[in-house]
Parts: sequence; structure tokens; C-alpha cells
Amino acid sequence: MLYVCVQNSGRSQMAAALTRHIAGDRVHVRSAGSQPGERILPDVAVVLTEIGLDVTDEFPKPLTDDVVRAADAVITMGCGDACPLYPGKRYLDWQLDDPAGLDLDGVRRVRDDIRARVEHLLSELLTH
Repeated sequence: MLYVCVQNSGRSQMAAALTRHIAGDRVHVRSAGSQPGERILPDVAVVLTEIGLDVTDEFPKPLTDDVVRAADAVITMGCGDACPLYPGKRYLDWQLDDPAGLDLDGVRRVRDDIRARVEHLLSELLTH
């Protein structure tokens, strides 16, 4: 499973951390950015730490063809046409606010929205 946003410093990092937490070893998870930022947003790290998830070793990674080819499902979050499309992949586009422009409560709302979407997606993928 691959999560993609523009900078790979917020939404896709939250989705990847939540997926790893919920699914454990049942799903291989990666995240990437079409224009990777320098670091994970501090407020994103804070709201993940609040629920026991540590992302201190994570960093924004570039979106490459190899990363997309390796994924069965690609979930985009605001990167538009920057994500290459390959036949046979499952693509989802999640419309989510960019945490970069939000206060801490706003980032928490995005985290909780992503968690609900991840739980729904995993319930579909892991039961079929």
C-alpha cells in the first residue's frame, strides 16, 4: 500500500503510521511525495505521539515509478496528476485538508479522519 501527498510531510505520513499501527505485518506500507519536503511537520509528529505513534525516524521520501509499481493500492491525497497511473492498481483519492495550514486541533481532525479511512480500507482489503 502506498500513500502519496505532495510533500510527504503530513497526510501520507499519518496514513502510513496509522496503517502500520492497525494492520501490523499484514500490509506492506510506504509513503512518498511528489515534491518531498525537508521534514515531517512538527504538529503531525505531535498528534501521532498523542496516540502512541513515533515518527521520529521517518522522513519525506520521493515518489518514484518503482514505489508505485510495488504497490497494490495507491492512495493519493492532494497530489493531483503528479502520481503516475499503472494498469491493475487500485487507486483512491482522499480529499483531506493539508495539515501545514492548520492549528493543532485541525491537525487532530485530519488524523482522526485519516484513521477512519484507513480502518475502512483495511477492513475491505483484509477480508477479501
